[in-house]
Amino acid sequence: MKFTKLYNSLLLSVLLLFCVSKHLNAQQTASFPEYNYNPFIINPAYAGLLPTTEMTLANTGFSAFDGSPKNISFSFHTPIADRKMGIGAGIIRDEIGVTTSTSAFVAYSYKIRFDFQDDRPYWQNYEPGTLSFGLTAGLQQYQDNLLELNIMDDIQFSENINITIPTIGLGFLFNHSRFYAGISAPNVMGTSLASEDAVNLEFPVYGYFGYRFFNNRFENFMIKPSLFLKHEKGAPLLADMNVSVSYQNKFELGAGYRSSSAFNVLAGLYIAKSLRCIYHYSIISGTSPLGNQHGLILSFRFKEGYKTK
Repeated sequence: MKFTKLYNSLLLSVLLLFCVSKHLNAQQTASFPEYNYNPFIINPAYAGLLPTTEMTLANTGFSAFDGSPKNISFSFHTPIADRKMGIGAGIIRDEIGVTTSTSAFVAYSYKIRFDFQDDRPYWQNYEPGTLSFGLTAGLQQYQDNLLELNIMDDIQFSENINITIPTIGLGFLFNHSRFYAGISAPNVMGTSLASEDAVNLEFPVYGYFGYRFFNNRFENFMIKPSLFLKHEKGAPLLADMNVSVSYQNKFELGAGYRSSSAFNVLAGLYIAKSLRCIYHYSIISGTSPLGNQHGLILSFRFKEGYKTK
């Protein structure tokens, strides 16, 4: 057991040597497995899409291996102005090895609604047709505790890095009772407004699409395939493909595959009318030393909640 832990630690140290430097060009952001259950965390255009306020707490990275990636986020959003607009805010904290990134943001969205008529289950609570535009403004605190690596003969690892980066993001979303599609960029300014020039971080562009299959003969069930893409300079394109089956917003099961050689499974339970709990588990199939990961997503929706209609 001690040998295994030492072996994993050495592998992680090698990984960090390739991923961390003062002029970093690598993947810096989490994969957000909760994108299907809290799209607002990656796309401000989702703010206020629901009829009422929603709060979500998500934690990913329960792993036995020290230094493995961890992500925790909290967010809320709500409609305003007769649901023509939405506002929200969130905070995200990512950790991997000696690197920590903490982001806080506020968001605004404006919506154009379409009077589509379409069959849908009586318990589905999504808007039938909405085109939404979103903006975010925030701050990111980036820290590299390089001295913890004890690398004495490389000047690039001779001091820690602590940088504040103002962020401005954009997002677009089209939502229909049958499908949805969105694209967003959390920081279109990059590091041009950063407090120092010590690092050159790359920021991602997210794209996602989902479809809702249902049939009047089986109106209590809905099948929901989805695709999540993340493009980030210096890192391979990440694709996350999932499918889930939902029963009347009471429980659901799902599975999927991530292009980083991980299989995903999830189980969700809607408690009472306002609380939703989603558990997900990623099974690493490649040679990564970081191991399998657990995650938990808790969402609370006010007023009518998630109850069926």
